[in-house]
Amino acid sequence: WMQTTADRAIEELGRTHFDIPEPVRRIECMIAPTTSGEIYYTGPSDDFSRPGRMWWSVPEGVETFDTWRELTTVYHEGVPGHHLQIGQAVVGRDKLNSWRRLLAGSSGHAEGWALYAERLMEDLGYLDDPAARFGMLDGQRMRAARVVLDIGVHLGKQRPDGEGPWNAAFALEFMRRNVNMDDAFVKFEVNRYLGWPGQAPSYKVGQRIWEQLRDEVAEREGARFSLKEFHRRALDIGGVGLDTLREALLG
Repeated sequence: WMQTTADRAIEELGRTHFDIPEPVRRIECMIAPTTSGEIYYTGPSDDFSRPGRMWWSVPEGVETFDTWRELTTVYHEGVPGHHLQIGQAVVGRDKLNSWRRLLAGSSGHAEGWALYAERLMEDLGYLDDPAARFGMLDGQRMRAARVVLDIGVHLGKQRPDGEGPWNAAFALEFMRRNVNMDDAFVKFEVNRYLGWPGQAPSYKVGQRIWEQLRDEVAEREGARFSLKEFHRRALDIGGVGLDTLREALLG
């Protein structure tokens, strides 16, 4: 299902809203060797002899899969998300050095693009099925909750219940109340945010910047604006900070 969904997105979007280089039109969808429950992406090798791969980490004992929940994640990790973003940078030998193609990047740029990609797929009608749309909104709810958690814990804010400052125990309780996930994945996510300050907000800040830049470029160019050309130009820059992205696109 994941492979079929990813391949369809590549084939259809490559005809309409994106210039997808030929090496990037191949993606491998794999069952991960880990069991934490998430879907994640690893980029291709420099020569594409190893393609970009999307991995589904399946917890022990799980034999059924909620495709309604994960459709938006396939677009986040595959095309037009990380696979296109990272793959296009790797292809760009004539524009980018090895550092920029293979290693450089920031969470706001990378994850902001992937959330931008999810919303774009909603706009393009790929999430019109009520279940798929619900899955996208469910993911947005989780991301909103973890922004609150990050700010609460790492800035020492008072808990919403007034019972003192945020701590790890309350963070776990908060996520259990506000996300629709099994408990093992909730624990995995909370540990991630406790140990990575600022990572959760970077997703949403990055998404906002990507959307603002698209709208500003569209306003500047008027009738000349092409969404396909904007995407090509933006991704050709490679992985940069958000201020650098803004300067490169707006001058």
